[in-house]
Amino acid sequence: MSKSKSTLFTKLSKKTSTAAGNPLTFIGAVAVIVVWAGLGPVFGLSDTWQLVINTGTTIVTFLMVFLIQNTQNRDSIAVQLKLDELIFAIKEADNTFLDIEDLDEKELERRRRKMVDLAEVAENTMLEGNIS
Repeated sequence: MSKSKSTLFTKLSKKTSTAAGNPLTFIGAVAVIVVWAGLGPVFGLSDTWQLVINTGTTIVTFLMVFLIQNTQNRDSIAVQLKLDELIFAIKEADNTFLDIEDLDEKELERRRRKMVDLAEVAENTMLEGNIS
C-alpha cells in the first residue's frame, strides 16, 4: 500500500473513529431506530421494513470492525513504543523486554510466570518488613 493511501486511510479512520464515539452520533443512531420503528406500522411491519434496518446495521457493523481494528492497532503500537521508551530509559531495566511482543506464547508465559514470582517475592519482602 502506498504511503498516500495509508495516510489517507489513517486520517479517515481517525476522523470516523472520533465521530463514531461522539454522543451526537449515538443520538443520531437512536433517532434512526426510532424513525425506523415508527415507520413499521406504515409499512405493515413487512419483510422489506425489517430488511432495511438489518442491511443497514450489517453494513455499519462490517465497516466498524475494520475501523475499530485499525484504531486498536495504532493505539497498541503507540502504547508499546511508550513502554519501550520507559524500559530503555531506566538503566536497571531488563532491555530484553523491549521486543517481548514478538515472542511466542510459550516464551511469553515463561516470562509472565517469572514476573509473577518476582512480584510474590517483593510482596513477601514488603509484608515481612511491615511485620517486624
